[in-house]
Amino acid sequence: METERKKHRNIKYYKNYFQIFFNQQSKKVKEKIIWTFDLVEHLERVPETYLKHIENSNGLYEIRVQLSSNIFRVFCFFDQGQLVVLVNGFQKKSHKTPRKEIEKALKIKEDYEIEK
Repeated sequence: METERKKHRNIKYYKNYFQIFFNQQSKKVKEKIIWTFDLVEHLERVPETYLKHIENSNGLYEIRVQLSSNIFRVFCFFDQGQLVVLVNGFQKKSHKTPRKEIEKALKIKEDYEIEK
């Protein structure tokens, strides 16, 4: 009998920002994103390789997905310490995360908190 793995976090989506990004990806990228989400949900301590706090961002994190030389980021934040709420995602093409992507994620986070 297979034992059920304990979830340490639950991922949920806010509106359709993430789904739009996800639907534009190839099958291989989608599989890697799902694999990474599974790690984030099930590992008690998620390595920074996969989940990293963005400095000076008021609680914004990025889920980090890499498939060969392609790097993707999915912004998220915690709600009630447990829940990871996904906002927007993008393919990273430069070393630094574009400020406009961070600002977009912060705006979505703000909308979420107002609606809650």
